[in-house]
Amino acid sequence: MPYFDTASAAPLHPVARQALQASLDEGWADPARLYREGRRARLLLDAAREAAAEAVGCRPDELVFTPSGTHAVHTGIAGVLAGRRRVGEHLVVSAVEHSSVLHAADAHAARGGTVTEVPVDRSGAVAPAGYADALGPSTALACLQSANHEVGTVQPVAEVAEVCGAAGVPLLVDAAQSLGWGPVEGAWSVLVGSAHKWGGPPGVGLLAVRKGVRFAAQVPADERESGRSPGFGNLPAIVAAAASLRAVRAEADAEAARLRVLVDRIRRRVVRLVPDVEVVGDADRRLPHLVTFSCLYVDGETLLHELDRAGYSVSSGSSCTSSTLTPSHVLRAMGVLSEGNVRVSLPLGTTAEEVNGFLDVLPGAVAGVRDRLGMTTPSAAPVPPVADSVEVDALGLLCPQPVIELARAIVTVPVGGTVTVLSDDEVARLDIPAWCVMRGHAYLGEAERPTGVAYTVRRLL
Repeated sequence: MPYFDTASAAPLHPVARQALQASLDEGWADPARLYREGRRARLLLDAAREAAAEAVGCRPDELVFTPSGTHAVHTGIAGVLAGRRRVGEHLVVSAVEHSSVLHAADAHAARGGTVTEVPVDRSGAVAPAGYADALGPSTALACLQSANHEVGTVQPVAEVAEVCGAAGVPLLVDAAQSLGWGPVEGAWSVLVGSAHKWGGPPGVGLLAVRKGVRFAAQVPADERESGRSPGFGNLPAIVAAAASLRAVRAEADAEAARLRVLVDRIRRRVVRLVPDVEVVGDADRRLPHLVTFSCLYVDGETLLHELDRAGYSVSSGSSCTSSTLTPSHVLRAMGVLSEGNVRVSLPLGTTAEEVNGFLDVLPGAVAGVRDRLGMTTPSAAPVPPVADSVEVDALGLLCPQPVIELARAIVTVPVGGTVTVLSDDEVARLDIPAWCVMRGHAYLGEAERPTGVAYTVRRLL
């Protein structure tokens, strides 16, 4: 039963398991105490901090452990914004940051601060010039992920850090997805990570704040973790997290080269095996273990269930799921198709046989879902045009039905003719323009109607 969702949480690394079991015996005492059990626990905590700092590329006294990666994000953003309050209340983030960063930005805006989102291109990457344009004299902090959690695109952190440094603005980097593969390049100011992303136990995050960065902790004073993460930390989990980070780093180069070959195989073959599929994210500047693709005319939730029944655990940023009926903010910012979205993120040790098995199962799973939706192929036998302009009523239909209705209608107008789809599904605002790019038609825009939104498409082929 292959598990292909390490971007959400990686299986516990064997070294983490060993370290956790050992430290349960040795690291249960309070490391702040002076008796022998406390001193023993303190030695374990100090060793874990040194190992984690070495992997991050900072000084041990710059790094603290937190209860989670999300906690580290919120602590880091709030601390820098408070420490630089005299500079201003302006925060800059990319449009594809993890939700924890965007939630922190929303909270900052609710308190009266200002937030600027830097857009991304169709591959999901920011341009350093976008940050240069967004920064201003009142900017207190900029945030940028090292690599995207949904599509794997690696961001130009070093270049953005240079832009921020020239403007005197600290850069916080969310390195949760990439830290297991190597250190983050560039002169970043603050860095956060999460142990369960690299095979450590859940419930351990890390926060590194460079010396010289103004930081005011927004929690009650506490003698632990430099006052930035109060409370008695889970020392056995911290030790296991640091041990597993060191272990995955030791095998990262070899494993990255091996997994990149397997991911390249998925990227090449999925578009040959399944009609009307778009692989999203940067083809070159990407994480070695992650690939994301979107399938036209597919209900994302149903597709994930089909793959799960076939024994493959994958994830999705699709809007077509029961948990969210709004488009993924990452896919929306990229301007790519959100329906039928599948994210495959391979764990360490994944075999070629497991990947080949997934590729054998995928075409039948997609075809089965399309059959149930009544959309076997969008370009079947030619249909004589019935009118120069057609309007389709898709009110009440949810993703992917509005796009399916558009695909059925486009063949009923001549080349140069138009189809207008009336829809009240929010996802249509993203998926109809993305469909036009994939199918080679012209998206003419949208217009509000009393009952929904009218999206107009011109047939070009």
